[in-house]
Amino acid sequence: MPVEYSGIAKEHVAVRTTAGLFDVSHMGEFEIRGPEALDLIQFVTTNDASNLIDGQAQYSSLVYPHGTVVDDLLVYRHNPEHFMLVVNAANIDKDFEWITSHNRTDATVDNVSAEFTLLAVQGPKALEILQPLTSVQLAGIKSYHFTEAKILGVDAIASRTGYTGEDGFELYFAARHSEAVWNGILEAGAPRGLLPAGLGARNTLRLEARMLLYGNDMDGTTTLLEAGLGSIVKFEKPEFIGRDALLKQKQEGVKRRLIGFEMTGREIARDHYPVFLENREVGQVTSGSPSITLKKNIGLAYLPSDRASIGTSFQVQVRNKLSEARIVRTPFYKRTE
Repeated sequence: MPVEYSGIAKEHVAVRTTAGLFDVSHMGEFEIRGPEALDLIQFVTTNDASNLIDGQAQYSSLVYPHGTVVDDLLVYRHNPEHFMLVVNAANIDKDFEWITSHNRTDATVDNVSAEFTLLAVQGPKALEILQPLTSVQLAGIKSYHFTEAKILGVDAIASRTGYTGEDGFELYFAARHSEAVWNGILEAGAPRGLLPAGLGARNTLRLEARMLLYGNDMDGTTTLLEAGLGSIVKFEKPEFIGRDALLKQKQEGVKRRLIGFEMTGREIARDHYPVFLENREVGQVTSGSPSITLKKNIGLAYLPSDRASIGTSFQVQVRNKLSEARIVRTPFYKRTE
């Protein structure tokens, strides 16, 4: 998984204008099966998986009893007794242990991460590039829905999801077919401008779209409400781990919020740079980089809630100098349909 193939900026622009092909096979996959598979998912995740229909996915999270984040993930429903969870690579073992240690249901949890390859085709030409490679009508797959399909003759799950802010598909299939499918998609997409894209462009793209990165923008010290992810916390569903702590925080109000900002000058705010309000250090940049699309230097940081409104100014320490930044609306970039 290279950081870049032909250059981060070149790959970033390809995803925004044509398409990019990402190998994200480092992600983890768990299969949850059994009569009480839904019960287990409802207990360990914050979103309401009972709303899913067959062939639908949702963004969700695992949280600790005190409300901070174990991991963020995707939940896929194949049928009422078969779900798949897709988790972050660095958290595979931790998440698997967390879920299995809280499994009191008639359901099995299998870590099948090593069995899957996961490729993502992202960008405005993703559909056009992939459609000739399958008999399934990809245009009929709605966002956060998926279907079983043959891609280049290989059995796969085609999911209309991604981590770039663009339309596109994520393809799950048996690892033994990795090279053939990767090369086949690249060959089919090259005439339409498809480029292989690495982890560097994946990071700059997701930041522009305000898609959070576990370990940077949220972790075991932050809650979903602080991170602006209250939409995936469904308090009305039955008991789930962390519910009481998150409900208490919602009622009392969060003390800090994750905000988006842009630098007012030419300085670049990088991950972990200190953040100051009135010469007092109040946190650090959680994610920061130049926005290749917007030609601005952008980032995310936690600020006290009473200083987290749009337009508020603060400072980021860049090379021992305090440089001005301003809170702006996010996502920084949103594609036009």
